[in-house]
Amino acid sequence: MKRIARSPGQIGAIVHRERRARGLTQAQLGARIGRRQATISKLEKGEPATQLSTLFDVLAALDLEFVIGARSSASRTDLENLF
Repeated sequence: MKRIARSPGQIGAIVHRERRARGLTQAQLGARIGRRQATISKLEKGEPATQLSTLFDVLAALDLEFVIGARSSASRTDLENLF
């Protein structure tokens, strides 16, 4: 299923939802990628200082991919309703 994210907070919400759907704790996901639980927590909260390498490691561990495309004409409210 394709999900659209336009902010760190929206990316964090997607990661949180996918992690929970797979029955993983933040600590378990962190262990899979060699990062601390606190790092996963910061990513899920949308803290902007998360390194791209951490994001890509998390996405790979959750069997997700990052896709870039042209912005749709959806409004901010429409996007927020997805979360």
